[in-house]
Amino acid sequence: METAVAGETAVTGKTAVTGKTAVTEATAAPAQNSTGPVRAAWAETDPLLQAYYDTEWGMPVTTEAGVFERMSLEAFQSGLSWLIILRKREAFRQAFRQFDVREIAKFGDAEVAELMDNPGIVRNRGKILATISNARATLALHERGTTLADIVWSAMPDTSPAPVTEAGVPSRSKESAQLAKELKRLGFSYVGPTTMYALMAALGIVDVHLISSHRRGCSGLWQQDGTRAGEPS
Repeated sequence: METAVAGETAVTGKTAVTGKTAVTEATAAPAQNSTGPVRAAWAETDPLLQAYYDTEWGMPVTTEAGVFERMSLEAFQSGLSWLIILRKREAFRQAFRQFDVREIAKFGDAEVAELMDNPGIVRNRGKILATISNARATLALHERGTTLADIVWSAMPDTSPAPVTEAGVPSRSKESAQLAKELKRLGFSYVGPTTMYALMAALGIVDVHLISSHRRGCSGLWQQDGTRAGEPS
């Protein structure tokens, strides 16, 4: 685990849901409230996480900048809590030019030094360099006649999990392992199978909301039982 910088407190617990870190007391069971929303345990620890869960997590994102942003933030989150990343997201967007890969690919030593001095983001040199390298790898995909979004969405399985409890939520899958292997082959880094499964869940490529959750099926791509309901637009 990496050392956090300037107030970026690292935590050790990993939830089974997407690799989001959460405080220990929140990892045991989902919120059970017969009169209110049922959320994943990690989403009940802070209002910002609740809002993210209720409006954003699991909704389809197919633009290149959107997919690249989420891939990058999942990498920066490794070893830290997702709440830290959400609190810093606007600073990340400003620092990384709204995750425009054409702009990021131009970054050199001066920009890296500037990012390392930016207290608004997670100042991990390896992850910063990986984001720049991944932007260049994304541009290289265009020369192959494809896009990052195409490759990531190609990992969409025929069926999605239908977990009843948090213990039933996977942390990786054969599709996330295949996606990680392909992205590494194409020059990407910080794209391990667990990180890629977290990305797939965040983008709605799989639906790992509990079947009792008010957000189950929110993407419009999956039925309650985990069968396909549609295709991304």
